[in-house]
Amino acid sequence: MDKQGRWRNKTVSFRMSNEEIRLLNNLVSLSGLTKQDYIIKRLLCKDVVVVGNTRVYKALKNHMEQIFTELKRLSTMQEIDDVTLSTIQFIGQILQGMKEEKQ
Repeated sequence: MDKQGRWRNKTVSFRMSNEEIRLLNNLVSLSGLTKQDYIIKRLLCKDVVVVGNTRVYKALKNHMEQIFTELKRLSTMQEIDDVTLSTIQFIGQILQGMKEEKQ
């Protein structure tokens, strides 16, 4: 049983490329959700609401450090990969939501 009292006894599996799994893992860690909860919300077209907590802040800090290191390494912006770009966009959405919530 999950937190809402649902019995989850069905397994769904699929294959992903290295880039896709890297992006999924980045988005999951930044969301603060479990991978299962994140995937279910996205598959069912539900909003992923990021609730700030120490785990999310730590993930934000770590991903921003990784992005900074990656950007320093690049000689042109055309070299940036899709995973890093998507991660930057998701971080931007999180920070925008935090800004709006604060106001």
